[in-house]
Amino acid sequence: MPTWLKKQMQRAYFEKNRYQIKLLNECWFYYSKIHQS
Repeated sequence: MPTWLKKQMQRAYFEKNRYQIKLLNECWFYYSKIHQS
């Protein structure tokens, strides 16, 4: 996981920002899917 994404995640969890957590999870899922193939 890239550093910028980790930081965004930590901030979202810290602020308990459900919408942002969901968005970042989808972003990470998409990102990891691209980089696996």
